Amino acid sequence: MRLLIDAGNSRLKWRLDESGRVVDQGVGVIADDDPLPGLSVVEGRVSRVAVSTVASETKRASLLAHLSSRFGAPVRFYWAEAARKGLRSAYKDCSQMGADRWHAMYGAWQRHKQAFLVVDAGSAITVDYVDSHGRHLGGFILPGLNMMRRSLQVDAARIDFDPSQVLSVSPGVSTSECVNHGIAWLFEALVERVKRDSIAFRINDIVVTGGDADRLLELGLVAEFCPSLVMDGLGLIDAEAHAV
Repeated sequence: MRLLIDAGNSRLKWRLDESGRVVDQGVGVIADDDPLPGLSVVEGRVSRVAVSTVASETKRASLLAHLSSRFGAPVRFYWAEAARKGLRSAYKDCSQMGADRWHAMYGAWQRHKQAFLVVDAGSAITVDYVDSHGRHLGGFILPGLNMMRRSLQVDAARIDFDPSQVLSVSPGVSTSECVNHGIAWLFEALVERVKRDSIAFRINDIVVTGGDADRLLELGLVAEFCPSLVMDGLGLIDAEAHAV
């Protein structure tokens, strides 16, 4: 039995997998004493742990210590690569790419095996383009929903608002509406740009993942929703690394 972990800057997802079957899964917070709440497994049953992370080195080391102590099994961190099974990164230095982006792309590549576009709407929003030959054409990194809200609350003077989930893009008539409608307006613009780019790059398959994927879908993004795309890609790569 193996444990797969997709660890962001603060939150993480975990999945207990046995012979390709999901046994259990959940979410946690890296900084908590127990970053894997809800995971109860008999000691010794986890044979290995595979991790995809973009967390700081301090948080990564803390997570590693917890995993090693708790399971007594090998823990391997998987990072972005230059190429794998037909998928090739556009980065000259692949170590500069976040592991989550590479693993999401690999999951989508193995799923589609043709041109696709991945939108990962997490703490940051990433958009990556891959052509029908598996060539990564590059992408974009944008601030995510909570990052936008936090920047307005912390860095802008005298802006106070209710951080509601709003989809309206009409002009706001209060500060709270102006902020929430403004964020929705930006998200809608992102959706429209993704549509335009998919046509320009002749990409038919659009895949969306991440905690705010539902917001983009509600704003008109036509895409396949894959909530665990990073974990899917990580699982495939880990399986290939341990193939006999």
